[in-house]
Amino acid sequence: MRAREPGAATVVGGDVGELVVMWVGFPLLGAGAGWLLTLVSDWVAGLPWAPVQGWFELVAGLPYHRAVAGGVTLGVLAGLLVAHVGTRERLIVTVDRAGVRLHRDGAGRELSRRSVAAAFTDRKDLVLLGAGGEELTREPSDLSRRRLRDAFQEHGWPWQDADPHRDTYRRWVEGLPELPPGADPLLRARQRAVEANRGRDARELRGELARLGVVIRDDGKRQYWRRVPLPREETPDGR
Repeated sequence: MRAREPGAATVVGGDVGELVVMWVGFPLLGAGAGWLLTLVSDWVAGLPWAPVQGWFELVAGLPYHRAVAGGVTLGVLAGLLVAHVGTRERLIVTVDRAGVRLHRDGAGRELSRRSVAAAFTDRKDLVLLGAGGEELTREPSDLSRRRLRDAFQEHGWPWQDADPHRDTYRRWVEGLPELPPGADPLLRARQRAVEANRGRDARELRGELARLGVVIRDDGKRQYWRRVPLPREETPDGR
């Protein structure tokens, strides 16, 4: 393997083992599940309470070898679909001295080095903060914390072992007077989204709160918050 040139960008993504698990392990698991379902189809078809009973009756009526071949094929295809989705949703981080690129699911985002005041991991999230303590990005991933730390430190980024503002967070309860106008209903809506595991809604509401100068940190189903100064052009009086 060729050595990486000094100063070249460092790429942190899923390793080969992860890809092997997805593209080999998932299809094999799917094939096994498909084979097992064909074996028990006749028994399940006789259970009056079984779901999708018509499907099991159809499989039970096929010749054994055709049923097994069909079940295994469908299982493999299902495993390949899961592998495809998992591969697209992996976070790939490319770091150099000028900036960082975060790529996931066919889309990418770039941040310049001068805009980032701190980089760290919060549980499984990669977090980048601006000079005012605002969150520039928070990306969930299964990437190795050590690999991320080494990549950022190699290129001179301000890596932190933990959130430098962790002690300033407060737990959210309804009606706190310190919150800016409009934040409380957004936090109530986000609490419902968190409790219902609606991740996309929770992320969108996090962005809406960030526009009000409120940074959110989750601990299980609990929300914690802190305030940051708004950019000058977003202050109410425009000064």
